[in-house]
Amino acid sequence: MKLTTAGESHGKQLLGIIEGLPSNLEINIDEINKYLALRQSGYGRGARQKIECDKVEILSGVRNRLTLGSPLAFTVINKDYENWREFMAPEGCDTSKKTLTRVRPGHADLTGLFKYDQTDARNILERASARETTVRVAAGSIARGYLKALGVEVSGYVAGVCGIVDPNIYSFEQLSAAKSEPLFMLDKSLQSKAMSLLDKLKAEGDTAGGIIEIRIKGLKRGFGSCMEYSKKLDGVLCGALMSVQAIKGVEVGMGFKAANLPGSKVHDEIYYNGDFYRKTNNAGGIEGGMSNGEEIVLRAAMKPIPTLMRGLNTVDYITKAPEKAAGERSDVAAVCAAEIILESVAAFALAEVVSERLGGDNMREVLERYALLR
Repeated sequence: MKLTTAGESHGKQLLGIIEGLPSNLEINIDEINKYLALRQSGYGRGARQKIECDKVEILSGVRNRLTLGSPLAFTVINKDYENWREFMAPEGCDTSKKTLTRVRPGHADLTGLFKYDQTDARNILERASARETTVRVAAGSIARGYLKALGVEVSGYVAGVCGIVDPNIYSFEQLSAAKSEPLFMLDKSLQSKAMSLLDKLKAEGDTAGGIIEIRIKGLKRGFGSCMEYSKKLDGVLCGALMSVQAIKGVEVGMGFKAANLPGSKVHDEIYYNGDFYRKTNNAGGIEGGMSNGEEIVLRAAMKPIPTLMRGLNTVDYITKAPEKAAGERSDVAAVCAAEIILESVAAFALAEVVSERLGGDNMREVLERYALLR
């Protein structure tokens, strides 16, 4: 299974092609659109979300809601393109009116100008933008359907915003309630504090990041590898999460806390009562690069959005004069969007791992092969 994406933030549309899907997988367009809407939600988002109302359109690979086994192509139209046509049209446009040379600290602008031999950072930021993740959320929603058919579920919540961290531990079943909260936080008192902080940061022209926890339930043992290090499940999943814009750290299970404790307080002891089991899950469901049957627990750190409305100190790429960085968007925080995106990329990465092991040209074969695993 493989995903290829294309499209720019203010271009005509965003596109995705998924190869390797088995036939007869049901595609629920309403479900895809639900997650696209969730990606645009959350306290602290800016005006762009009022312009776009993302909807997916399937172009190929599906007939009567079932996959055909051929590549599945889909698109999401950028409604804001009509406001940018004269600056972005591939057929010809006036690029001078939207040139960006006051490069933004923390963004791809400056390094991208050097790497791609450009003089206008617009040619970098349009693709580097997190708008690209719209495609990954749509693809992740399709991957969710594949995993759900096997009894595997993906969920998550926002565990912290700009230093306001929720220390509570929640069951998998509790996590879905987060989607109805303004900041996807489960502790309402902490969420209220975080929202007040975001209001303060907005008034100051500043931004915030946060901590997102992703959980995967129902995966059987043995996915991933201890023999080929490029196929270690934790490496694959962490790599997928780190590929998301603004994510600067990922941990599995106990993560960095494990470095500060003795082994007796870290490793999950093994018991047997008709089957092997553990009383703790500090490993986060992965041992030796393989799923061990427990819930997979991933945590990601999202940095503050690098475009501040008050602008950070920078240098104009052309004149070399000191400047304030350009303002390109008005989000204060996008932790809710990041939570949905991280769920989606985790789902797609896991679907790739599962698909590689099970194979199968159609869903009947996939289900039969998964049922044979312990």
